Amino acid sequence: MLKEIYHPNAYLTTVRNVSLGLRARTKILNVLERFSGDASRISNEAAVRYGVVMHHLKLLQSEGIVRREGGRPSVWILTGAGQKRLANMS
Repeated sequence: MLKEIYHPNAYLTTVRNVSLGLRARTKILNVLERFSGDASRISNEAAVRYGVVMHHLKLLQSEGIVRREGGRPSVWILTGAGQKRLANMS
């Protein structure tokens, strides 16, 4: 049985870290490592529903992992806070 590898910043301190949330946040964070974008583009690139992306972006924002800039549509950007990968796991 293979163990899933989650992004280090997918683990949050203010919520329960269940596997569905960890998977969604990992996909979102992997997209944000490649480029910054609005929630719609992140949703398309990560293959995660828009509402789920917004929910997790807000959770990540409350932990200081991401921030939003600009007007509508807002651009989501990694802040550089949080844990770093030990090795490139792409």
